[in-house]
Amino acid sequence: MSAVPTNLKRTILFETHKNAGAKLVDFGGWEMPVNYGSQIEEHLATRTNCGIFDVSHMAAVDVIGKDAKSFLEKVVANNVNKLKNNGQALYGCLLNEHAGVIDDLIVYRLDPNYRLVINAATAHTDLEWLTKQASAFGDVKLIPRRADLNNSQNPQGMIAVQGPNALNLIKQAIPELANSASELKVFHAACVETSLGEIMIARTGYTGEDGAELLIPLANTAKAWDLLVDAGAQPAGLGARDTLRLEAGMNLYGQDMNDQTSPLDVGLSWTIDRSTDRDFIGRSALEKTPQQFVFMGLILQDKGVLRAHQIVKSTKGQGEITSGTFSPSLQKSIALAKLPINSEVGDIVQVVIRDKELNAIVVKAPFVRHGKALV
Repeated sequence: MSAVPTNLKRTILFETHKNAGAKLVDFGGWEMPVNYGSQIEEHLATRTNCGIFDVSHMAAVDVIGKDAKSFLEKVVANNVNKLKNNGQALYGCLLNEHAGVIDDLIVYRLDPNYRLVINAATAHTDLEWLTKQASAFGDVKLIPRRADLNNSQNPQGMIAVQGPNALNLIKQAIPELANSASELKVFHAACVETSLGEIMIARTGYTGEDGAELLIPLANTAKAWDLLVDAGAQPAGLGARDTLRLEAGMNLYGQDMNDQTSPLDVGLSWTIDRSTDRDFIGRSALEKTPQQFVFMGLILQDKGVLRAHQIVKSTKGQGEITSGTFSPSLQKSIALAKLPINSEVGDIVQVVIRDKELNAIVVKAPFVRHGKALV
């Protein structure tokens, strides 16, 4: 196995991972833990108790100024006016003029400002694009909270704490967060002063389990991690993060969609708000381009493993797998796939794996949520 390149970025938790014996890999230019021993154990710990993930490679960007909302109405395809209350969060996409997905992100309303959380590998290009769009508005300022980004201020680390016991462990580890961990609704956030500095606790995640993501002052991120591990959270790497999100039917940017992909073809039409005449970037192209695929789940019926880019054949036409893996929860191979537009749950299709056509059944994702199989 080749050595990890030496020019990779590292999060504030790099030494913590190294000391814990993590296997480190190149992930979008970052040296990140893929596992700490057993990916399956980390996956199952998150489903049954609590997993903890370093997501400090992702980037928070604060959007401030009196034109912040108008700016977000233009660049986010979902409608930020749905954020009625302080702390509320919204999932959505940034689209280019051709309606390709530049990135998917979460927008938080943190009065009087907003906060975006964008993907790691796209953070630099996202920020360039957002800065360019912001130049058309009078009073909008973008303040990144990831240390390596231009004009960063008060940089933060980010930890995801996920699983049925996650909120309880947060209360034990950082008692000042206890009220928010008890009271916050799903897809809401709060900023709380603690002995570790101001922490944003957001009841969001990427695993299909309950839990929260914590944005913590950079200097105290490792301390917060250690407190959570001491309370009983299981460190988990990118391997488990990927199998968990795939079981939960959640898209991964760069794999399930990119700037050439219409959100309509990858199950994201629900994030495109067309209830008003709001002229968001990509809207006119979206309305001129009909949906070509439905985005559905597959479960392999034969022996083998479903992987991205495998061709799917059916009597209704041809499709392609965007993400595939072996599901530790179901003990079966599963995938997300772009399928012919008239595909239906229960259809039997053939997936081409090493020149063989193996049978798979079409299902509705998610496969697993809150520890329970749904298919």
